[in-house]
Amino acid sequence: MPQFFLNKRLIVMLIAIIVLVALVGFSLRDRENASWPEQFVKDVVGFGENLVAKPASFVSDVISGSKNLKNTYTENEHLKKRLEELAQLESNVADLKKENKELKESLGIQSSLSDYDPINGSVISRNPTNWNEQVEIDKGSRDGVKPDMAVVTPSGLVGRITTTGAKSSTVELLTSSDTRNRVSAMVQGSDSAYGIINGYSTDEKLLELKQLPYDMKFKKGQKIVTSGLGGKFPSGIFIGTIEKVETDKMGLSQTAYVKPGADLYDLNHIIILKRTAETPSDSTDSETSDSSSTGGN
Repeated sequence: MPQFFLNKRLIVMLIAIIVLVALVGFSLRDRENASWPEQFVKDVVGFGENLVAKPASFVSDVISGSKNLKNTYTENEHLKKRLEELAQLESNVADLKKENKELKESLGIQSSLSDYDPINGSVISRNPTNWNEQVEIDKGSRDGVKPDMAVVTPSGLVGRITTTGAKSSTVELLTSSDTRNRVSAMVQGSDSAYGIINGYSTDEKLLELKQLPYDMKFKKGQKIVTSGLGGKFPSGIFIGTIEKVETDKMGLSQTAYVKPGADLYDLNHIIILKRTAETPSDSTDSETSDSSSTGGN
């Protein structure tokens, strides 16, 4: 017998290679069911993967849960701090209201320029040809609505009532081109300044606040509110914020261009403000007529 076949190790290796090649060829055939050796190998590998995957997934979930718990704790501490600040703010507001009430009683003042009663309403029609001019609302004289009442949304001033029917009214918007549509306004700041909202830039979509003092400095973002000095509107109603300021041609005053707080293009629900503080101009029809003709609010 040749020496080659006397080497048992070589014989075993050859047999193993032949078996391996046969198994590979068998496994490459198109079959619907795997052979029992393949199933055995798959089951063993799958069992091993489960042994590794489940602990790894558990550890990953624990780490992720720890991070979420830490984030939740941080958010909870932040919210607690905000709640404490809110409680203090509510306490301060209550004290101020009490003090204000006591001062009014001591001075015999029944109402102020900022007092009003709200009347909720909805826009029922809007003419596309004068979209920026006026809207019709579903509240009228039967609901206590009168001409020159201020109309607002939660975001700011919208305009004023011009005419009323029994169950509906017309609102002239701040964007109206009517030169008589004027609103007495104030620039909030360390030194308050007063002017008149009169005009609207359709290109820039900004209101024009005119007759501001020429020697005062104004910054972008300063808030504009109603002054309450026009005799019709309550004071402190938010109008918008300053975008830019220009000096007029004569150099005697400045004009601020104001971005409206309310979305005057898309109006659905509005609030009519019935001012409770009466002024001398509210006492006679003639004086009311004069105020309507000048448009000062």
